[in-house]
Amino acid sequence: MEGMKEEYFKWYSPHLNRDVEMLVFGHAGYPVVIFPTSMGSFHENKDMGLIASAQWYVEQGLIQIFCPESNDRQSFYNKSIHPHERIQNHVAYDKMICHELVERIRLNTSAAKVVVAGCSFGGYHASNFAFRHPGYVSHLFSMSGAFDIRNFMDEYQHDDIYYNCPLEYLPGLQDGELWKMGIVLGTSNWDICFDSNIKLHQILKSKNIQHWFDVRQDRQHDWPLWKEMFPHYLSTIKFD
Repeated sequence: MEGMKEEYFKWYSPHLNRDVEMLVFGHAGYPVVIFPTSMGSFHENKDMGLIASAQWYVEQGLIQIFCPESNDRQSFYNKSIHPHERIQNHVAYDKMICHELVERIRLNTSAAKVVVAGCSFGGYHASNFAFRHPGYVSHLFSMSGAFDIRNFMDEYQHDDIYYNCPLEYLPGLQDGELWKMGIVLGTSNWDICFDSNIKLHQILKSKNIQHWFDVRQDRQHDWPLWKEMFPHYLSTIKFD
């Protein structure tokens, strides 16, 4: 066993007009992109033990984990700018993830698609990316995700807000790749995002999109729960 390889990357993003940082874990395997929680750094998922929970998969060469930073401080949580600028900053982040990260991962691995995952607001980012780009995503693992961004937008209306709010645009999507995706919505009956997960579950169910709605009992919206979920969800991937 080669152990868990860790690499640090930093590059200038033309979409964000700033430097972006990322950690990558593993020497080989299926690519897994994990988003941080609200305003989280590129090393948050390592610091909080989520990467260690998947160590066996990484060391076996079954998966390679990519941990990019968030752009939330410039977008949803930046109350000093107009909501139009907030959503445009998020759109730029989506383009960065798509064109600067995921498309390059697909070029450099045998996998034509990636897994996307995230906890809490990272679950939003993972879900939104998966539903916006279903041709690039084989699996979505959302752990206690929140899926409504309207509360960040001060009642401002714009198409880019609608098309980044999965609870609103998902009902109308017809891309066949959605029905091929392995989707897990993880939550608990005590989760502060439980209602949001029920809504997304009901939309997927109404569209006959197969998914696992995993409701755990009497667990808080916090890292101990997510560290249990993540390796369990990785076990649903059919590795070659």
